[in-house]
Amino acid sequence: MHIKNLYEPFEIEYLETSECPIVAHKHNFFELVYIVEGTGMQCINKNNWVYAPEKLFLLMPQDCHSFKVEKATKFFFIRFNDVYIKEQNKEWIKRLEFIYQNHNRLPGCILKNKADKPLVKSLIEALIREYINQYPYQKELTQQIVNTLLTVVARNIALTTPEVLKNTETKDLSMLSYIHRNIYSPELLKAEEMAAQFNISPTYVSEYFKKLTGESMQQYITNYKLKLVETRLQYSDMRMNEIAFELNFTDESHLNRIFKKYKGISPSAFRKQKIAAVVN
Repeated sequence: MHIKNLYEPFEIEYLETSECPIVAHKHNFFELVYIVEGTGMQCINKNNWVYAPEKLFLLMPQDCHSFKVEKATKFFFIRFNDVYIKEQNKEWIKRLEFIYQNHNRLPGCILKNKADKPLVKSLIEALIREYINQYPYQKELTQQIVNTLLTVVARNIALTTPEVLKNTETKDLSMLSYIHRNIYSPELLKAEEMAAQFNISPTYVSEYFKKLTGESMQQYITNYKLKLVETRLQYSDMRMNEIAFELNFTDESHLNRIFKKYKGISPSAFRKQKIAAVVN
């Protein structure tokens, strides 16, 4: 299996090809693939998806994918790695963090909101113009457009989050979305606040949540916070005490204890493991 690496924090590529197939490979970076023209099949982690014009795919680090081109295709690739992510502000990192944690809920093309398709098309066309013309400030403008595009991606994921729910056929995800939005504000995740938000009795919040997800609300919040910790350990240079403070652990030792309890490894060992995997 060929593994591709990205040696710059950020790059874009505009490729026209009739080659069949583009062989399976993995890479150690994030990639957005937009189909400008053409048709064919894309295989992502052994799942096949038809591609056609105006479809947008998101590939995560270590995803295995290939293309089978049926009709000559114009691909537009946007690639970025953890160095690029670390250069962004915290709000942008949180947006990417949301994409990273929830991307696998959207199989195939990630543009589920039809109203966003013309917006994405115009953003891609602007990126192609910048790529071809190479005008002054091309890099800075390209980065701004890409960040806007990623915001659209995050919105599409937020609008369609089909959780696999247990013990219920009602896929009411408003409570889960509320937790995701307010994970950095623990005061908003108390039973009383949740009850007021969803117009149910405070004494019924825990029971309702367990029926919805199959686990307690506190357990769900802990698991989600630990996913965010993993993302920060892997894709940021934040110190342990900074991560603990931002995600409202009591202190660094509390974070270490909880992380090791649930993950079987310390946060520092987890970070070293991920860094070693990228280097190798």
